[in-house]
Amino acid sequence: MLRAFRTKSIFVGIYGGILLTVVAVSFLTYITMHWMNNQRAQEYTERMSTAVFHITAIAVARQKAEQRALWLQDASLLIDAPLQLISALPISPTGHEEERLAQGYTVVRTVGDASDIYIRVPLPGKLSYLTTRIAGIGEQQARAAANFYLEDLANYPGQEEIRLKTLSPFVGFPMAMIPLSKVRLDRDQRIRLEQDEIVVSFGELSSSATRSAMTVYAPSQNRSGQVLMLGPFELFDPLPFQHLVIACVIALFFITLGAYWVIHNFEIKVVSLGATVQRLREGDLTARADVSGSDEIGRLAETLNQMTAHIKRLLDSQRELTQAVSHELRTPLARLRFGMEMMAGSPDEEDRFQQLELLDEDINQLNQLIDEILTYATLQQSRPQLSFEPLDMTALMGRIQRETDALRKPAKLTVIVDDDLVIQSVERYAHRVIQNLVGNALRYANHDVRATLRRDGDYVVLWVEDDGPGIPEAHRERIFEPFTRLDDSRTRSTGGYGLGLSIVSRIVHWFEGTIYVDQSHQLGGARFIMRWPVSPTGKQSALT
Repeated sequence: MLRAFRTKSIFVGIYGGILLTVVAVSFLTYITMHWMNNQRAQEYTERMSTAVFHITAIAVARQKAEQRALWLQDASLLIDAPLQLISALPISPTGHEEERLAQGYTVVRTVGDASDIYIRVPLPGKLSYLTTRIAGIGEQQARAAANFYLEDLANYPGQEEIRLKTLSPFVGFPMAMIPLSKVRLDRDQRIRLEQDEIVVSFGELSSSATRSAMTVYAPSQNRSGQVLMLGPFELFDPLPFQHLVIACVIALFFITLGAYWVIHNFEIKVVSLGATVQRLREGDLTARADVSGSDEIGRLAETLNQMTAHIKRLLDSQRELTQAVSHELRTPLARLRFGMEMMAGSPDEEDRFQQLELLDEDINQLNQLIDEILTYATLQQSRPQLSFEPLDMTALMGRIQRETDALRKPAKLTVIVDDDLVIQSVERYAHRVIQNLVGNALRYANHDVRATLRRDGDYVVLWVEDDGPGIPEAHRERIFEPFTRLDDSRTRSTGGYGLGLSIVSRIVHWFEGTIYVDQSHQLGGARFIMRWPVSPTGKQSALT
């Protein structure tokens, strides 16, 4: 149980991390929405308080000095909030608040469940402010505002519509003088309106069936049969705390389900990878991770499978190499033992010298075999860090021509190469590839070997062909395997240990090229064709 828990502890951490993240995001969302709710309340209070107290400030300024105190008392009762006229603000307004006061708008400071409201009063000769504390703008304040607007319009007989347009920037909702006949009220409200009573009607905004609104109707004192309509204006509807909590919990639940579904898929893949690694640890190199996908875990599984296949190939190659080496070493060692016995039993000094020469040849053969084996083993282990540099292939082919001529082989090498052919390559590996191909061709040729190097667009193509017996089509793929020698024409009598072409194949792979063999149409023997980029990327996988 503890082992299983440890195996899944990473996912417990992931799930826990996701849960904590979601809870934190939900909490931040709630805080943000609460802040937005307060901002909405602040903006609503500022807008509605300006609509009420801007006209109130105008009414205060219109009163005579000796009547202002009494008028403020009556207005306080009407508004249901204490009104005071002060000469200096008890707060330090911000730049934005000073700008609002200068333009005739209110400044609202929220204190607990109430709001302190300040507005500038245009009194001649001095700077004064009207202040009040109010819990909210509702029906009582709307009725008071309607009274103040009617009093203000009484000073503009016949110009009511113009006056309403002047006041409209400070209101934020529709205001108009309409005939009583167009007022949409029930019978009781209409009777009250006809009796010069201010009527407040509640309903819904025409643009939304879920947003409550209020409209105030006040009979005009100047025009008979006319009604001042204020609104409709939207009532503030804060988001309920319970609804917000429920929404956060539901969102948390569904986000958690989604996160579990996503992480559980990763968990299944990782468990499959763990089972595969366990089988590999137990020595089962046939184990493969059955994980698909292009995500990181899918790519990790693909890399693991490639690595496992590469390790298996290396072990198989090592096993074959060990078997082949033991087989290859028997012949020269047997000849050495036989030669030493012959030399020990021979009384003839000249014969002993001949045996010494044969022993020396066998020792050289052993050295060559060991060199080839070490080279092949080194190349099979891993890919070296290749540093591609500009390489003059014309000069390299000329060097191979000179080295081959110095060997004075029975067959003649002819080199054909483009002038000034320069590519990106590694000189010692390029030399080893071409020299091995040429040496292999010289070993089996009768008279002629031809090496042709041409550029083909972004690639270089090398043809090495001879006039020997050729390679049967059925054996052409096998010749690149280590210690492979054909039984007929290509035998030990021709020399070699079956490693040269394996080395060539590995280096060609590093050069991001291809190599294959077919029959030479001109010379009749074997033709090796190697093709590789002029500028290799250096990203060829070493696991192949």
